[in-house]
Amino acid sequence: MPQDFMTNQEKILRKLLAERILLLDGAMGTMIQKHKLTEELYRGERFADYQHNLKGNNDLLSITQPHIISEIHNQFLEAGADIIETNSFNSTAVSMADYHMEFLVDELNIASAKLARNAADAYTAKNPDKPRFVAGSIGPTNKTASLSPDVNNPGYRAVSFDDLVATYRQQTVALARGGVDIFLIETVFDTLNCKAAIFAILEVKEEMSLDTPIMISGTITDASGRTLSGQTVEAFWYSVSHAKPLSIGLNCALGADQMRPFIKELSDKAWCRVSAHPNAGLPNEFGEYDETPESMSKVVGEFASSGFLNIVGGCCGTTPEHLKAIIDRVQSEKPREIPVLSS
Repeated sequence: MPQDFMTNQEKILRKLLAERILLLDGAMGTMIQKHKLTEELYRGERFADYQHNLKGNNDLLSITQPHIISEIHNQFLEAGADIIETNSFNSTAVSMADYHMEFLVDELNIASAKLARNAADAYTAKNPDKPRFVAGSIGPTNKTASLSPDVNNPGYRAVSFDDLVATYRQQTVALARGGVDIFLIETVFDTLNCKAAIFAILEVKEEMSLDTPIMISGTITDASGRTLSGQTVEAFWYSVSHAKPLSIGLNCALGADQMRPFIKELSDKAWCRVSAHPNAGLPNEFGEYDETPESMSKVVGEFASSGFLNIVGGCCGTTPEHLKAIIDRVQSEKPREIPVLSS
């Protein structure tokens, strides 16, 4: 987009990306789990008598326990994060249907965005030489547009493309109203879901005259290097490149070590910035993540020294300690240069 039409915040973001590797935060869910919250605490006073169980609805905590979410943002900012994600990964009507809370989607996204915005602005005010940014977290939902959930009816779909566009449109508008700097479509396991999100975001950006950039981050299911819907990393990139994203990357699913060849492939192919926020290893038999900050930072640091990265952070299992170790390792590395590709 022409420089004249960029917001000042976006100009600063793009300038910083040209100068150094930017740091994304770590795992909101992991940090929430450390609080061992009960059903009563998830409900808070407002939903004390709600007729459905709410434990596990982490996005709801932006309303019922906002101090916990703010504290988590502050911990990652204190560790050195440049970009923090809103607590809105599941704040869509499709995902909130599990808790019968579709009516709360607008409020959830606005509340989550404002909590992150306030935290980021406070840290920017402390040190204006290190501005902080807010990425509106847009998850994949709990349904897939490309695959049938019924093995006996392969043509069945639990959600349509139009349904996804509508749910992503609602979330995008609310995140914009809350003041995010970036729309982050993350943990993409189905490219058709991602295309619905892109379609919705581009529509909202045009209607609201927004210059908010888009980050896209997919997830691959195993060492085959394919998404759940069957695409290779290269195919995924070409399928979403029309969005002209600020960055393309991978998160979740694999630990950093297993992610390396696929990040390299994106680095070789993509004409935008590249991001990675891997898990802290693979989950153990208890569903916990064992990779230490030291071992994770060593692997991710090699990504940086190999010239693969522009943005790096952590997904499941990563804490402020992981992020601090990653920062210490990559802060002296140069950011990846966008390749000049032949036509």
